[in-house]
Amino acid sequence: MAYAVDESRQRPDSCLSEMTGHCMAHPVDENRQKPCTAILLAAGSGRRMGTSTRKQYLKIDGTPLFLYSLRAMQKCPFITDILLMMPEEDLEYAAAAVREYASFEKVRSIRPGGAERFLTVAKGLEDIDWDCSYVFIHDCARPLIDQATLRRLFETVDSGISCVAAVPSKDTIKIVDADGYVVQTPDRASLWIIQTPQVFPFAMIRKAHRMLVARQEDLAARGIAITDDAMVAETMLGEKVKMVQASYRNIKATTPEDLPVIEALLRASETAGTEA
Repeated sequence: MAYAVDESRQRPDSCLSEMTGHCMAHPVDENRQKPCTAILLAAGSGRRMGTSTRKQYLKIDGTPLFLYSLRAMQKCPFITDILLMMPEEDLEYAAAAVREYASFEKVRSIRPGGAERFLTVAKGLEDIDWDCSYVFIHDCARPLIDQATLRRLFETVDSGISCVAAVPSKDTIKIVDADGYVVQTPDRASLWIIQTPQVFPFAMIRKAHRMLVARQEDLAARGIAITDDAMVAETMLGEKVKMVQASYRNIKATTPEDLPVIEALLRASETAGTEA
């Protein structure tokens, strides 16, 4: 599974490479409504993967992991722009990989991430200086995001509702105390497993992240850990966020055991002639 490079596509002469990011070629569709930017997160260290190579660069069927999400967003008709967040020291590598494996003309910029995930998202939101109605915030460690889920997410946010990709829990979940004893068993019917993308009106989620950055020390002192973008919107602005049915295949590459599963699912999709 590899990308053919279209040599006929060239980056414009006015597109300059800078230390803080890379501007990429971008066609403008004047008839498109409700522009959507996908913020693709690939700036983490991937320590739990236990490899010398960062997990976003591990190759599956010869293609770096982060490019699968990039391909999905490039194909999605609702996504007009892509912002790729990478480790600062890897910006040149990321730009070269984007050019080598395919022609991703929706990529607006490749920017350095922050020390933590929420800081990377906050930086990405501040980097958007083009027309944007909605943002799709997606972890590149989830290479199996499918077009049907992206469509459902867009339809939901376009109806005025912030939303996240998620699936109902198949397992019984136990809440335990510090010693591992069960405190409570929630009703499984009310439990969802959260994935990405997480999708919001741009102005709202940028405001929420600005508030989080300003209050991060206070929240940490109070023991409040913000673990995803939906929680940022919920905690900072009281935003209601809806679960949108995704796929159980949209798993995250976190530990070595995940990689053969992801590889098998990607190959199965290719064999069936369908998108992941």
